[in-house]
Parts: sequence; C-alpha cells; structure tokens
Amino acid sequence: MTRKENRRVQRTQQLLQQALLSLIKEKAFEAISVQEIIDRANVGRATFYAHYDNKEDLLESGFDGLQARLKERQREALARGSNLDERLFAFSHELLAHAHEHREVFPAMVGKRGGAVIQHVLRRLLVELVRDDVKAMASQGRAGPVPSEAIVQFLANGLFGLLVWWLNGRMRLTVEEVNEIFRRLAVPAVRAALR
Repeated sequence: MTRKENRRVQRTQQLLQQALLSLIKEKAFEAISVQEIIDRANVGRATFYAHYDNKEDLLESGFDGLQARLKERQREALARGSNLDERLFAFSHELLAHAHEHREVFPAMVGKRGGAVIQHVLRRLLVELVRDDVKAMASQGRAGPVPSEAIVQFLANGLFGLLVWWLNGRMRLTVEEVNEIFRRLAVPAVRAALR
C-alpha cells in the first residue's frame, strides 16, 4: 500500500468513527444502522464493508488506538525500577484524561444510550489493563487467598463505575482528583488481596 493509499484508508476510517460517535450522542447504539453511519460519513456501503464487518467492529476499532496508548503507558511504568505502588495502574490517568477530553460523548457511550455492546467493549479493555497490573504484582511472589481474577474483575468494574459516576455526576472533579481516588482505593485493595 502506498503512503497516499494508507492516508486515504486512515481518513476513511476516521470519518466512519467520527460519524458513529456523533450518532451515539443522538441515539442508542443498538438503534444506529450502518446506513446512518455511512450517510453521516459520506462514504459508500462497499467502502464501509471493505474496512469493517459491522457497526460493532467499527466501534471496537475506535478503542484500539486508546488501548494501544494505555498498554504502552503501562509497559513503560512497569519497566521502571521505582516503587511498585507508583507503577501500578499507570494507565489510569491517561484513561481518565481521554474520557474527560471526550466527555460530551463518553456519558452517552457508557450510559443507557450506549447500550450493552459499548459497555462490554470498555469493560473488556479495563479488565485487560487491570489484569496486566495484577499479574505484575502477583509475579513478585505476592499470591494471596483471593483468586487474582476476582481482584481483576473487582477493580476493573470498580474503575468502570467510578468513570460513570464521575462523568454523569454533578461533582466537578479534575482528572487528577479522580485518578487519586481510584489509586487510593485500588492499590491498597490489591495489596490486601495478595497478602
């Protein structure tokens, strides 16, 4: 693929993702049709299906870039030799900053309008990130009476709930304040469970 073709592909994918996000602000994900997405993006049906299998595939692809950035941030933090408590959940600040940056669409995505599909994709992303950190801590010889997957599910779903509470709430907390709340709850929870 030439550089020009690659830019065209990226531009088309960006148009489709932006169209989906704008539609999610207006109506439930389940009620959005592929036709509405391609009409909003001003691309043809064949073009859509050349890139995606369905609207769920398009939705998931929108999280790919975020997930890659968060995993990279996490890898960098875990590779540092500093205190493990400081390295744990290094992705959380960037995740919260991303959610804050997209606060006009994020509540619709994780609320009733977003539907089960969007919530499932986001929860799966959070579970994968939390699982990596719990594994890193457990690999340092810290295995406790609580199964590690129970810790992962507890923390990932807690982070999801915190995100929803923050973005739908009337409290005007900063990214840093919400990140501090998550870390104050999560790090001791992992330590206690792996004791």
